[in-house]
Amino acid sequence: MLHKVSIAGLTMDPASNTPIIILKSEKDDQAVPIWIGLLEATAIASALQNVTFDRPMTHDLFKNFSDMLNIMVSKVEVCDLKDSTFFAKIYFASREKTFSMDARPSDAIAIALRFHAPIYIDDKVIEKSKLGEGDAEALDTSKEGKKWAEYLEKLSPKDFGKFKV
Repeated sequence: MLHKVSIAGLTMDPASNTPIIILKSEKDDQAVPIWIGLLEATAIASALQNVTFDRPMTHDLFKNFSDMLNIMVSKVEVCDLKDSTFFAKIYFASREKTFSMDARPSDAIAIALRFHAPIYIDDKVIEKSKLGEGDAEALDTSKEGKKWAEYLEKLSPKDFGKFKV
């Protein structure tokens, strides 16, 4: 089953200095954090804040190209989580056909925002992303790494509401 999600926030992981986007289910407030690249975080933040640049950024260029070809994005789906890597699909529609393409979630979300397309997350992604499940282990076994692992384990979905975009 798919859950429609909204972007609950963007924050930085203080341990790795990596941006995190937090997707929150509109139905039951379940939150899924996804670590993303800095450039993609910038593309998402600029779209959320309606910031425009003098020259088109990559995701804006893609939107302009798609508009010229009369291709729309109907939805984006975060569809899987394998070996700590999230997978997404972008669903396209034109007069001639509909199709989907594999994408990184960060790129898919940046594109969905530009097309005002809904974002969904699959049940299995929510289940796999829950802490304490699977064979996950902390990569950083230093004192600082253990401190962050303990902090993350204690987080609840309600804590993610503290991080506003």
